[in-house]
Amino acid sequence: MSESLIAQLPRSVRDHARYARLGPTGVPALLAHPGDWSTPAPLCLWMHGRSVNKELDPGRFSRWLRAGIAVCAVDLPGHGERADPPRLGPETSIEVIGEALPEVDLILEALAEPGYASAFDLDRASIGGMSMGGMITLRRLCEPHPFKCAAVEATMGDLFGLYFPTGKDGEFPVPAQHSEDSVAAVDPLHHLDGFEPLPLLVIHSEADEIAPWRVQSRFIERLREHYVARGVSPDEIRVQTWPETGAPSEHAGFGRFSNDAKNLQTAFFVEHLMGNG
Repeated sequence: MSESLIAQLPRSVRDHARYARLGPTGVPALLAHPGDWSTPAPLCLWMHGRSVNKELDPGRFSRWLRAGIAVCAVDLPGHGERADPPRLGPETSIEVIGEALPEVDLILEALAEPGYASAFDLDRASIGGMSMGGMITLRRLCEPHPFKCAAVEATMGDLFGLYFPTGKDGEFPVPAQHSEDSVAAVDPLHHLDGFEPLPLLVIHSEADEIAPWRVQSRFIERLREHYVARGVSPDEIRVQTWPETGAPSEHAGFGRFSNDAKNLQTAFFVEHLMGNG
């Protein structure tokens, strides 16, 4: 299966890529290195959104590699190489997030083992994700972590605001398929006191029909207040939004601003992982 997957990647990624199963749960991973795998490179651990896979949108990986940044893109539980169709729908999202969270550390532990340690500089590691992958990212940052920076796209840090909308937010018909306790366990906002401040890039369409910006923007304001309370400048959180992008449901890929978003993200990683800022 790995050979057929790698053949679908653009040459700019394919020529640098390997497939692996990481950790005791065998997380399927696409690994790519900008060099010859003998010199440790800064790394981004990237997580995709619901119902897709780690190979989605390899244009971002091409840009990272050209900039000297290595890639570890993983399939979330029930997705990609470990696809379980009943788990691709929104009714299982909270369960998938809960399973993916402990895998983040198992992935890092696997990359620190002989065979990978010479290729990846985990002292210069970042984390990020789109949509559900971004939710996992934000929740993981609510515990002590080793990451130098993080980037999220079209995601939510207030899952209660998403699953249990009230007032104007109720215009977004997101059914509450999960208990309040299960959502609270993985909701970044419920664990914000533990959020370890770091440089964070947030990219979003203000017209997003899946992850409403007005809910996410309130979370960002709460997060900025948390940074200030921890003695960290709120300017460490950078936000790029567009009123609309033309993307499907204004949620995936940023439409005509796709190139701008990828370039912005790459420049952010270069600044914070490679000391060029």
